[in-house]
Amino acid sequence: MLRRINGTALIIAALLATLGALAYPVWSYSDRSGTGEANLNASSVATQWGPLSATDRDFLVKVRLAGLWELPAGQQAIERAPSEAMKAAGDHLVVGHTDLDRRARDVAAKLGVELPNQPTEVQQGWLRELTAASGEEYERKFSNLLRAAHGKVFALIAEVRHTTRNALIRQLASDANQTVLDHITMLERTGFVDFDGLAREAAGSSTASPSGPPMSSGGNVPQVPVPVTPSGDQSFTSRPVPPTMEPLPQP
Repeated sequence: MLRRINGTALIIAALLATLGALAYPVWSYSDRSGTGEANLNASSVATQWGPLSATDRDFLVKVRLAGLWELPAGQQAIERAPSEAMKAAGDHLVVGHTDLDRRARDVAAKLGVELPNQPTEVQQGWLRELTAASGEEYERKFSNLLRAAHGKVFALIAEVRHTTRNALIRQLASDANQTVLDHITMLERTGFVDFDGLAREAAGSSTASPSGPPMSSGGNVPQVPVPVTPSGDQSFTSRPVPPTMEPLPQP
């Protein structure tokens, strides 16, 4: 009998220890400062346009850095590129980043964020690569270096536009989204963008398992889906809202 009681007690103790071990990470993570919402609040500062987070400040710096190397790269393309498509891409880079840099500097001044005045070492290296290249090699390097850079900042813009609580940052993210998408489009029109290389690079840095509907088997062609159509009154007149129309709080 005593052995049976001791055995039961050991089992109960083991179960309690297991439950405690499972519960501890949940309790400790939600209670720790520096994680989740506590981390967001700790990294944010109050402004008259709304809280300014660390991600918001990083976004401002990234926009500034993009202009510091992509604008001279665009100028170089206008001067050296042999094709009209390449020159057009360079022109869009110069015009877009001149305007976006002005907006970023204005927002940074209002929010008290210090911005860099020269590109990073990596970005300077890209400029040196472009300067040293010529002919088709130059066109390929220009198209792919800049297309990859724009694709990466695109993800940050989406995150900031989705999560920021600051009206000035939200507006800048909307403007940056339009500018970066325009530059991506123009770079792809050069005909030198390596889409396979971009996909492999993205896959190499991702840890998430791919998802999506399975491929049809047996050579069957999937049915064409029925288009989504509105019902009832179809005399619609609305159009997409321009990204710069969001009203900002008055100082």
